[in-house]
Amino acid sequence: MTRILTFLILTSMCLYPVALEAEVLPHWMIPLRDSIYEQELTADEIVPLYNAAKAASAQNFTGADLNLLLSRCEFFMGRAYLFEERNSEAHTHFSEGLRIAENLIKTDPSSTAWVLRAENLSHLCQISTVAFVIGNGLNIENYAKTSLRYNSRNATAQYVVAARWVYAPAPFSNHRRGIEMMSAIIENGDMERDDRFNVLSAIGYAYLQQKKYDEARTWFLKSLEVYPTNKFVNGLLKSLN
Repeated sequence: MTRILTFLILTSMCLYPVALEAEVLPHWMIPLRDSIYEQELTADEIVPLYNAAKAASAQNFTGADLNLLLSRCEFFMGRAYLFEERNSEAHTHFSEGLRIAENLIKTDPSSTAWVLRAENLSHLCQISTVAFVIGNGLNIENYAKTSLRYNSRNATAQYVVAARWVYAPAPFSNHRRGIEMMSAIIENGDMERDDRFNVLSAIGYAYLQQKKYDEARTWFLKSLEVYPTNKFVNGLLKSLN
């Protein structure tokens, strides 16, 4: 039972789950997104970027387009708090991001709405009770697959599906399969900057778990070409030296 619970928790979490499919973000969203991956600002320092992104979105969009951006804003801000283990604050933002995505799906279902539902839920599973994970964890992959039915090239959704094979503990992981699926995203997914970082770092992590250290180093370095200051990948790379 313990191993099953561990599997549910880890398959629901992506160490670097992404938030965007292959459409160009409005320019006011990019500083918020990049701050999450660059990991140079504290969560409190990211709050003004979050507030500015929400305000600009409300000024420029309405309806479903606005709510997609607002769900992303909540997801990003939750990520900032989660990195600092401020779980209560992270929970608030992921819950709001999930609520927005779920309401969107009722009225304007789309690939983006479904993957935002998957991502916000995956992060909630990291910081929620075991009962919550049991009740919701297996929905994450289903939501991502639904996203792909709307847009088969959604790289974010492809990543969520593939990540379970990379990050789940043995015997639930399959690193060879994870590498194959992540590599396919490079060819078959429409990737934004954060998608590329997520995929490259996941391939490196899978090679690390296989103890193929030279291959892992190669892919970690590729991911750092995207976000050079990312602390997670720099820490993994340092462990290889």
